[in-house]
Amino acid sequence: MENKVKDAGTAKIEVDGKTYELPVYSGTHGPNVVDVRKFYAQSGQFTFDPGFTSTASCESQITFIDGEEGILLHRGYPIGQLAGKATFPEVCYLILNGELPSKSDLGTFNEEIKQHTLLHTQLDRFFDGFRRDSHPMAMLTGAVGAMASFYPGAMDSEDPEERRLASIRLIAKMPTLCARILKYTMGQKFVDPRNELSYAENFLSMCFSVTAEDYNVDPKIARAMDRFFILHADHEQNASTSTVRLAGSSGAHPFAAVAAGVACLWGPSHGGANEACLNMLHEIGSVDRIPEFIARAKDKNDSFRLMGFGHRVYKNYDPRATVMRESAHEVLDLLGLKDQPILKVAMELERIALEDEYFVDKKLYPNVDFYSGIILDAIGFPKQMFTVLFALARTVGWIAQLNEMLDDPTQRIGRPRQIYTGAAMRDYVPMDQR
Repeated sequence: MENKVKDAGTAKIEVDGKTYELPVYSGTHGPNVVDVRKFYAQSGQFTFDPGFTSTASCESQITFIDGEEGILLHRGYPIGQLAGKATFPEVCYLILNGELPSKSDLGTFNEEIKQHTLLHTQLDRFFDGFRRDSHPMAMLTGAVGAMASFYPGAMDSEDPEERRLASIRLIAKMPTLCARILKYTMGQKFVDPRNELSYAENFLSMCFSVTAEDYNVDPKIARAMDRFFILHADHEQNASTSTVRLAGSSGAHPFAAVAAGVACLWGPSHGGANEACLNMLHEIGSVDRIPEFIARAKDKNDSFRLMGFGHRVYKNYDPRATVMRESAHEVLDLLGLKDQPILKVAMELERIALEDEYFVDKKLYPNVDFYSGIILDAIGFPKQMFTVLFALARTVGWIAQLNEMLDDPTQRIGRPRQIYTGAAMRDYVPMDQR
């Protein structure tokens, strides 16, 4: 990967009366960074940054976020434009290759994906080893890792064609794998992919069609599903993406690195947020109970907080939420579900968050998780599947970030440091003297 950072001066750190000069770099957008790579060698001291929230772990050309301004760019393109005008395969091509595809490029890309949607028949037998009530994310973590055993050639990170093929396979097979997980939990027969359908249509068909009758995918539902995928395709160096990069830095199989990302995404503070949001809507239950929960949310002494409002990164409106809100209302209108109690709760909460002075002042706007949970529930996905669908969409971001890391000559195996605060050095005490 070509280095594109620019010199932006120097920073000085004084420790024990000695001054150290550190390079400062600037990127295309965002704050400058202080290069501390040689600080330990020069001073014998580490920097301390729990959670790495103030540390740039890599140089990347894929995604940019400005949380203060509510901006999300993929390869320079605003997320609102991509979600409003592009298809998910088009965005996948962009994220993987750096540029939007021509019509022929996209046609070739779509055809190649369709050639790799089927799973090895042996992989279907893996599901028999899972309990029927297993959490879908437990099955996905195991199944993605297991796919590595079918494609040992992908271990060759020096071969660009093997890496490209691994990327195509993951993007192509993840919908089939996720749909099988849903079917397995429902006790239904697996449905194979159909090449005449689009990416989103094919996924919905594999999830909801049955052998007893024909299944026609509504174009508006397919478009909402496609938008969901686009809006979750990549999100810079979040926890799961950083996990994929860290696992891949050791030379691990790319499918194993993605499986590590799936495991990280499982956490309720990350990929499980939309499931937690839906659980909250069910807990509230009816519109007349909303004031009680709003009061609790405003009470500093109450641990309760409204899920799906505000965002750790976005201190302004989540740019993905604008598009997802539009899709949510389209889907609810199409399916005639706005009169359901839970969705009435959601719509009233949305109104309050956009008008109430407390929420507006604190910028606690509805985020993408709030709307995506509503959409997925309306379409018919069990809430336990929500994070699985997130993983499906995020796969392209994970693999693009992994490939970028492998191309970056400055990247080495990850090795965070620590401040040790345990017992001081001491001698072993024999058993009879303790």
